Amino acid sequence: MKFSLSWLCEHLDFTASVEDICARLNVIGLEVEGVENPADRLVGFRTAKIVEAHRHPDADRLQVCRVAAGGGFEDVQVVCGAPNARAGLHVIFATPGTYVPGLDITIKKGKIRGQDSNGMLCSLKELGLGEESNGIAELSEAAPIGESYAAYAELDDPVIEIAITPNRGDALSIRGIARDLAAGGIGRLKPWLTEAVEGDFPSPLSWKTEHPACPYIVGRVIRGVKNGPSPDWLRRRLEAVGVKPISALVDVTNYLTYDLGRPLHVFDLAKLKGDTLTVTHAARETFTGLDGREYVLGTEDMVIVDEAGVQSLAGLIGGESSGVDENTTDVFVESALFDPVRIALTGRRLAIHTDARQRFERGIDPAQVLNGLEAATVMIRDLCGGEVSEITEGGTLPDWKRTATLRFERLKTLGGVDIASADAVRALEHLGFEVTEQTADAATFLVPSWRNDVASGQVLAQAPTLDEAVAAKAADHVRAMEAECDLLEEVLRLYGLDNVQAVALPQATVVPAPAVTALQARAALLRRICAARGLTETVGFSFVAQDDAALFGDLPETQHLLNPIATDLDQLRPTPLVNLARALSRNLARGLGVSGEGALFEVGPCFDAAGQHLRLAGLRAGQTAREPGVAARDATLWDAKADLSAALVALGVPEVALSVTADAPGFYHPGRSGQVRQGPKTVLGSFGELHPRVARALGLSGTVVAFEVYLDQVPQPKAKRKSVPVLSALQPVRRDFAFVAGPDVEIQAVLKAVRMADRNLVQDVRLFDVFEGGSLPEGHRSLGVEVVLQPQSESLTDTQLEAVSKSVEAAVLKATGAVLRR
Repeated sequence: MKFSLSWLCEHLDFTASVEDICARLNVIGLEVEGVENPADRLVGFRTAKIVEAHRHPDADRLQVCRVAAGGGFEDVQVVCGAPNARAGLHVIFATPGTYVPGLDITIKKGKIRGQDSNGMLCSLKELGLGEESNGIAELSEAAPIGESYAAYAELDDPVIEIAITPNRGDALSIRGIARDLAAGGIGRLKPWLTEAVEGDFPSPLSWKTEHPACPYIVGRVIRGVKNGPSPDWLRRRLEAVGVKPISALVDVTNYLTYDLGRPLHVFDLAKLKGDTLTVTHAARETFTGLDGREYVLGTEDMVIVDEAGVQSLAGLIGGESSGVDENTTDVFVESALFDPVRIALTGRRLAIHTDARQRFERGIDPAQVLNGLEAATVMIRDLCGGEVSEITEGGTLPDWKRTATLRFERLKTLGGVDIASADAVRALEHLGFEVTEQTADAATFLVPSWRNDVASGQVLAQAPTLDEAVAAKAADHVRAMEAECDLLEEVLRLYGLDNVQAVALPQATVVPAPAVTALQARAALLRRICAARGLTETVGFSFVAQDDAALFGDLPETQHLLNPIATDLDQLRPTPLVNLARALSRNLARGLGVSGEGALFEVGPCFDAAGQHLRLAGLRAGQTAREPGVAARDATLWDAKADLSAALVALGVPEVALSVTADAPGFYHPGRSGQVRQGPKTVLGSFGELHPRVARALGLSGTVVAFEVYLDQVPQPKAKRKSVPVLSALQPVRRDFAFVAGPDVEIQAVLKAVRMADRNLVQDVRLFDVFEGGSLPEGHRSLGVEVVLQPQSESLTDTQLEAVSKSVEAAVLKATGAVLRR
């Protein structure tokens, strides 16, 4: 909301400076966003007179002028190209060093075609004060010489801009701001009364209201008006607050919108059809507004119609077909009360931003419906002339009177300040609240019509299961409590928000709640792990093509989309591998990476008959980068298994608790894949090569390996109190064993048996070699196992080492039937 200091003087009698006014506005809650004085941009411009003008000797379109511009510039030569430059003309002169905002230049002394030019004669456009220029500005013959042009044109008028909170619709008027300042100790509020104009004839138009969002509307005809440009004072005031003057009739409505916060609209009577204007629901139709835009209206929108159709989108914008122009002679002036919610909803849907909407959606003063019409009548008659009809009404003015009670002790207990009850009452009275009842402990006030936000009586929706009596009692309590808080807020505003001590809200807990859930933290951890292992993260749609999804198993009918966002996104994905495979295929086809290797991963949702699950999936294809001493190679299933193991270890799953089974899902290679389990039943993930059939169908060639971690199945690590680790001072001892195992023996069974042979000494077990052929029986293989023994109290003797070796050999033989290779 913008207002100029001179405009504020119309409603407030004060002597305070601009700085004091801005400081007080901030204290009482009307935050100042900026102050601008137009005179600051016009420094260096002064009034002057052309004493003599003759044609430039070397240019037909230039004139050499002698200008009298006051102190220091009593007789200065200026070369001017304006066609209207002539002797005796009073003009605007820019001294050397003056910045010209309309041209974005700074005036300097110089020569033009050999003639000295020591300044510039200016147009209003060059000063940034007009849009068109047919030459230099022509001032009145009575204009003084050598005076600041800003002072002469009465432009030394600071403009203040304040921020308005959604509940302060009254502060969207200059009178409302003046009222707050007067209550806050700045000046005295001037009384405002408008003349009640008696009608000379019955109104040829009448109102009819059919929309519940318009309880009351009035209007009157003014005939015989002469529309044209507004007087300078009105134009300057509108331009100061950023409103473009259009014509006297339109400018009057804009003026009162800012002056009183009372939006109005003027129809051209000759363009209306019939003798009735109706406020009603719009049909599904189009409407062209005064801004030239075409709007598609819905049945909930509120419009004003005549026999020809929609003439105004009520409370938002008038219609182009009934707008006034320079030929208008008879007008119909409308003043109404509209529902704020309906105005806000329609304005938001149609993206209409007008001064009228800004005020109606915050709520306007219902008592000013008639007064606003009277004020507009007086201004139009004074500026445009004409005869006035009687007022016609539609609907009934709602009962806006309501009360609110303030308990004085709440100023201390809730407001945190010790304010005397007399001071609190006086502050509210200065804002227009009228005391109806007062005791030593409390006071009840009649809320003024312009403060629709105080004691509004609105209660949020209550639970439908709540008992009716309890609900009614709770609603009454809420209304009373909120009304009291509204009054308390007003008292504190005028007391000074800076004087209210800031108090932190009490903490619910000593330790703040975690910013992320455990599942979100695990997902973030896995992203870091995968990125560190050279995989690139992707984010894919949860929707994929049904043909692609079918490659990864059976598809429940419940996961098929009947109305997909695209024809190739008609199925909920069974695994993120679907997206990864398609993305990897596109990237490899375009030479992803210098080496041609592709490695992608995603942490995202997937779907099956049981519902939605969170899964980590990764895919590797192509060849690794060539390095000195290391040849490029294809990705292997061991790369995928390493990725899977790294993810599970990061999630706190002990590696010794894992086992691998060869029953991976069908889209993996049947002989080069596996599932990782914790115990016999809990499947934590799968890994291996993609089935060649699946890879070919997805446009991939060569070896493609993948892994998945079923995050919903991975248990959260148990919270344990960490103890100090026991570190032995003795060096570990390493022993290698080679076991000959039959074709049915699983390697993990051998490793488990070695680990269980002596839990006190065996610290780690690693497989380092697998050998087949040679002298081994057909189908058998030799498994090279490294065992790390860690003594705790004393070094191991040869006898002890031999005993441990025999225990390992016996444990493996008993568990798997594998024998030590001789």
